[in-house]
Amino acid sequence: MEEKFKSGFVSMIGRTNVGKSTIINALVGEKVAAVANKTQTTRTAIKAIVNKKNSQIIFIDTPGIHKPKSKLSEVMVDTAFTFIGDVDVVVFVIDGTSKEIGRGDSKILEKIKESKKKTILAINKVDMVKNKEDLLKLIDLYKNEYNYVAIIPISATKKDNLEVLLQEIEKNLKEGPAYYDMEEYTDQTTRQLVEEIIREKALKLLDDEVPHGIYIETEKVKFRKTKENEQICDIEAIIYAIRESHKGIIIGKGGNMLKKIGTYAREDLEKMLDTKVNLKIWVKVKEDWLNNDNIVKKFKLK
Repeated sequence: MEEKFKSGFVSMIGRTNVGKSTIINALVGEKVAAVANKTQTTRTAIKAIVNKKNSQIIFIDTPGIHKPKSKLSEVMVDTAFTFIGDVDVVVFVIDGTSKEIGRGDSKILEKIKESKKKTILAINKVDMVKNKEDLLKLIDLYKNEYNYVAIIPISATKKDNLEVLLQEIEKNLKEGPAYYDMEEYTDQTTRQLVEEIIREKALKLLDDEVPHGIYIETEKVKFRKTKENEQICDIEAIIYAIRESHKGIIIGKGGNMLKKIGTYAREDLEKMLDTKVNLKIWVKVKEDWLNNDNIVKKFKLK
């Protein structure tokens, strides 16, 4: 008997820096979300699509839950919580090295309880847990809080148990159509992907106080043929800094930091677009943009 096709939307939710974006990228097999070992890496809800023989799973990678300190932060947290109620399955990602249910995780649990959604508890970073007893205690703590459809220990970096996670999600989806073309892996535009990639490189290379005061705008994406009839993509983007001192750090001595950001971004973009890339990046200052309504609305739910 032929297996029925299943589809649905899955929200990936958790505190900042628990590895949601790393899990998403590993499941999709493509880079669709910025990954850095810093808080608030994901700023908006990013859709990533996993196509299997008998299913299409649309993951929504939400911003990490944190205490808002600006209008942008408020929008990020609102976005994350909105996507608990509007999906078929919730994947609640926690840090396997934690010893208790912290304030952020408690807030997420409250929202999950309100929604009564099918929820999978994914315990990430288990490769860093040295004592199995600690992991078992953590599982018991969370088990007492909600009736999860499954509790799965995973390691996103080592890709342990990710297939098990996919199977469990698939099991809990209903029959339905493919919402996107089976060749697609994200609903983001090329411009948005360019912004994510440049921001990721900046997050990884810059000092802690600088990255969250930047945002990227793609000014141009144009494919053309060279004189030798080779395809090339011209990309122009602006990194906006929150203050003049940050602009200097982003550019670096003799332009070295900006060159590094551009080189690493270009390497990823060439892989993603499967063509040579001519990338130009400028740095400008836009003070207090984190509280600028016209800019912050870019990060609101569409």
